[in-house]
Amino acid sequence: MNIKDLFTEDGVNETIKRIEKLSAESVPQWGKMKVEEMLAHCNVAYEMVFKEGKYKKPNGFAKLMLKLFVKKAVVGPKPYPKNGRTSPDFLIKDERNFEVEKNKLISYIIKVNKLGKDHFNHKESHSFGKLNTTEWNTLFSKHLDHHLTQFGV
Repeated sequence: MNIKDLFTEDGVNETIKRIEKLSAESVPQWGKMKVEEMLAHCNVAYEMVFKEGKYKKPNGFAKLMLKLFVKKAVVGPKPYPKNGRTSPDFLIKDERNFEVEKNKLISYIIKVNKLGKDHFNHKESHSFGKLNTTEWNTLFSKHLDHHLTQFGV
């Protein structure tokens, strides 16, 4: 698995180049999502950071369970399995516009890079408590890589 460092210009540029290879006609190599749904799905991870209150935070018990049983899979080095289950917050149930979602995702990636490592070091995540910069980068980059690979880019 190749986790790009989204806190570096090279990591951001390589990731954006992959996103730019997508088109509204791109089809998945596995799974059921359309390309615009996948982009919107990827945007949720950033919305949880940047749009306070849009998603309900898990209660204490649920957050403990997420930290104990899900965190390692999300911020660890092991790739996500194909067709894995996702959190209900990440399910896209309405129609989305490809260009809008693509541009939003690129903007979020650039925003993370501009804010930099210091901003994210020990920043509280929506579901997993405080994460270090490596964990934040892995959370963002691994998820993007999984879904960009899903669409062959």
